[in-house]
Amino acid sequence: MRMRKQSGFTLVELLVVLAIIGLLAGLVGPRVLNQLAGAKSDTAKVQIRDFEQALEIYSLDIGEFPRTEQGLEALIENPGNVSGWNGPYLRRNEIPLDPWNREYQYKYPGEHADFDITSLGADGKPGGDGDNADIGNWQL
Repeated sequence: MRMRKQSGFTLVELLVVLAIIGLLAGLVGPRVLNQLAGAKSDTAKVQIRDFEQALEIYSLDIGEFPRTEQGLEALIENPGNVSGWNGPYLRRNEIPLDPWNREYQYKYPGEHADFDITSLGADGKPGGDGDNADIGNWQL
């Protein structure tokens, strides 16, 4: 009687492959997560620049920037008795949330520039470092 040789992987071979996959995940994983966090900050910067451009056009039409109480909503809807309003000034006709799903903060007159547009970062609190750092138009 002839014995057939079975093909397959041994336990040692499987353990070596799992160890290699674990090492790769340990090296690549943190880099991917850092890139993801950086992408959110970059997205916030792009959105803030879009707001800046829309506010500049608004200011050309109206003669001044929207007041704090009118907020960024003045870019998509006439805030009332504002003559010369020729909006909406944003492409999507809506005010986007920041990448962490919070509203951008707008202040006119600003403390750092003519007007301040701020995202409070990942933690949603003023200040912070890294992913939690505030992102404002005066920093761009």
